[in-house]
Amino acid sequence: MQLRDYQINLIQQTYNCWANGAKYVLMQLSTGGGKTVILSKVISEHQGYSIAIAHRNELVSQLSLTLARFGIRHNIIAQRSTIREIIAIHHLELQKSYYDPNAICVVAGVDSLMRLPEDTSWFSRITLMIIDEAHHVLKNNKWGKAAALFPNARGLLPTATPIRADGKGLGAYSDGLADTLLVGPSMRDLIKREYLTDYRIFAPPSDLDLSNVNISASGDYSPEPLRTAVHKSKITGDIVAHYLKIASGKQGVTFAVDIKSAADIAAEFRLYGVNAEVISSKTPPLVRQQLMRKFRNRELMQLVNVDILGEGVDVPAIEVISMGRPTHSYCTFAQQFGRSLRPSENKNWAIIIDHVNNIMRHGLPDAPRIWTLDARERKSKSSPDDVIPLKSCINCFSVYTRFLRNCPHCGHYQPPTNRSAPLFVDGDLQELDPKILAQLRGEAEQIFAPINPPSHLAPYIQGSIIKKHETKMQEQLKLRHAIATWAAYLNREGRTDSEIYRTFYHTFNIDILTAQTLGTSQSIVLNSKIVDNMAKMG
Repeated sequence: MQLRDYQINLIQQTYNCWANGAKYVLMQLSTGGGKTVILSKVISEHQGYSIAIAHRNELVSQLSLTLARFGIRHNIIAQRSTIREIIAIHHLELQKSYYDPNAICVVAGVDSLMRLPEDTSWFSRITLMIIDEAHHVLKNNKWGKAAALFPNARGLLPTATPIRADGKGLGAYSDGLADTLLVGPSMRDLIKREYLTDYRIFAPPSDLDLSNVNISASGDYSPEPLRTAVHKSKITGDIVAHYLKIASGKQGVTFAVDIKSAADIAAEFRLYGVNAEVISSKTPPLVRQQLMRKFRNRELMQLVNVDILGEGVDVPAIEVISMGRPTHSYCTFAQQFGRSLRPSENKNWAIIIDHVNNIMRHGLPDAPRIWTLDARERKSKSSPDDVIPLKSCINCFSVYTRFLRNCPHCGHYQPPTNRSAPLFVDGDLQELDPKILAQLRGEAEQIFAPINPPSHLAPYIQGSIIKKHETKMQEQLKLRHAIATWAAYLNREGRTDSEIYRTFYHTFNIDILTAQTLGTSQSIVLNSKIVDNMAKMG
């Protein structure tokens, strides 16, 4: 197995955590970073019985094929029909089967596993347990109960997104099992190192109305109202029309809300001469594998899928993703987005065409974020609070961060319709009405104006007023120094003044001049946020 340096480091860190007493290690690594290579390496090095658990038949097939590609013989716990199909897939892909009922390595579907008797003899012999897509694992759900079947096993829990839409924590001290969290290189780091490809995003106008779609207990949109809303929209035609306009001739995957929608989209693609097929949970594993082979051979140009080519599935390198399935789950969104980032020959960037506002809902998946095992409050969005919001160009539909004044792709500039407050110009002081700008500057300068308490007040009261004013000035000096240092960071990156103003506004929810009018306590709080943000920037 050819391992990258960060994969070697993550494996060694995992071994160190186990040696230091952690039973379950949760490993975060972005989609496309090579989690399957890591888990295959760990299994191959393990001296003893091991089990790798997945939660759907297609992921059991994928895990089995991954181990087979690395020459690891293994048993499979699944329905007999599934096992037969997996064996056929091995022969199709590798010309031999690596299925071995007597092997010390086991691949299991969680539902099939839970149907076995709790006193099954080999459970106690398992000393390594891996649960793929570990953001599913909670103490009291079926994945947690499956883990409890193996009392002598240490666990590796890999996932690209250690976060749940329902806000539950993955730590053992919270709702999950993990004793510790290992974080791999970020998606942006992997893009910079060319392990993943960069991307461009397009967000065409949409008539989708989700106002009557509630959020279920899972944290995502309720399925039935969501389907109704999507079917009322013009998304099917829009997906095909914009694919032909933006990415014609490129190989793509489309995410659809249900099988009917997928069938309609595939039919529309074929109507315009684009060879397309539907893939869903109803597609038998062998047929699914055959479609994948056709896709790899460019005999298919579009795979229209329903919740299949998201998490865990090894999708061949693709050039364009069309999002036709709204999701309130950041995890689902990031998994879908990441499917397009595998590099391939003559691919300069991945193209993401978002018809359902997933990008605006969650922000860019390669934006910096701090992962944690803690529970969190369910929010109206699951993107980080300090991520710069996005905008869509009305000229070319490209999506870009709001700190940019012009569209970076076509150069279009949309002037603000109102210049009367920082709110309307994204905090860009250069865009403000001159009178408003002068007023803000005057208020900022007033902070350092001399103060003369009324002479009729007692001396100790006058002294207290003067002391408070001096404290306010001192904290403002610290704050202004922090702002200047922060701005210098961005200036060294080549940001213009306009971009720096906008970035500050969207990062800290206040414009730079208004920040210079804050009182003592507010100055202290903002100063602390700026220092923390600079630490994240390195």
